[in-house]
Amino acid sequence: MQYTHLGATGVTVSRICLGCMSYGSSAWRPWVLNEDEARPFFRRAIEAGINFFDTADMYSLGVSEEVTGRALREYGNLDEIVLATKVFNRMGPGPNMAGLSRKHIVQACEASLRRLGVETIDLYQIHRFDPATPMEETLAALDDLVHAGKVRYIGASSGWAWQLARALGISERNGWARFVSMQNHYNLIYREEEREMIPLCRAEGLAIIPWSPLARGLLAGGRTAIDDRSSTTRAATDEYAHSLYGGPGDWEIVEAVRAVAAERGVTPAEVALAWLLSKPWVTAPIVGATKLSHLDAAIRAVELKLEPEEIARLEVPYRPHEVRGHQ
Repeated sequence: MQYTHLGATGVTVSRICLGCMSYGSSAWRPWVLNEDEARPFFRRAIEAGINFFDTADMYSLGVSEEVTGRALREYGNLDEIVLATKVFNRMGPGPNMAGLSRKHIVQACEASLRRLGVETIDLYQIHRFDPATPMEETLAALDDLVHAGKVRYIGASSGWAWQLARALGISERNGWARFVSMQNHYNLIYREEEREMIPLCRAEGLAIIPWSPLARGLLAGGRTAIDDRSSTTRAATDEYAHSLYGGPGDWEIVEAVRAVAAERGVTPAEVALAWLLSKPWVTAPIVGATKLSHLDAAIRAVELKLEPEEIARLEVPYRPHEVRGHQ
């Protein structure tokens, strides 16, 4: 495993982050692995040197955090692990059970700490920006959590570059803890983040930890067409994924990935992840895995170095997209 710093912080993280959305309760989503099925993934990740794990309170409505916390306490050393979770999405039917108000942030953080079984969350991220709450209220609440020792660092996920720039400015003016990372939608099929968000993050020293690095499995090579819903349970049931992809050039990119993978004798997933890891602005892609072979491919991708000509072949088919992934 290779390691790097989390943006401008002194924290060291593995170049692969294990995304834990797939672990929790199949009652929440049919493709989610229950705890007994999920445990081998945490063990394999830690054995391979992965020390960066990302979950969210909304995943399996809290069960993912419970499963993640128990597995990491059993298989890992929490002093060496960087544990990330997120807040924003709805956790219950009540009017204050979602969003980024001070009330919800503080209550959600306390609940996440209990479920994870830790005293402090390493990286606490807003899952989305909240247009219904003043940004000052959100950032002040997050700063309070840092000073209370409940959170070490704060991060953001998926928004407009102007929103992130405004948040950073508010934090700086008030002397508050500022975002150290951006978890954004970024992969070979969707590269709109290269226009504004990534240059902003580079200028401000934020880590970039992309979600959906394999485009919800499209870049893993197992599908027969851009609209194939028969290959996996998730492909058949993940309606959000179908709203993200399917534009001009998308399938050409999949075919280019397959061609490079065949020539290299590796899996398409390794090529797609190696492309992300070749970008100096990418800290660690967040990789989801429901088969151990998926995780092993991600681990191997860290050592795969693409040639400039191969990178060019992978990038040539790209066509501009509408902004997707902020909702």
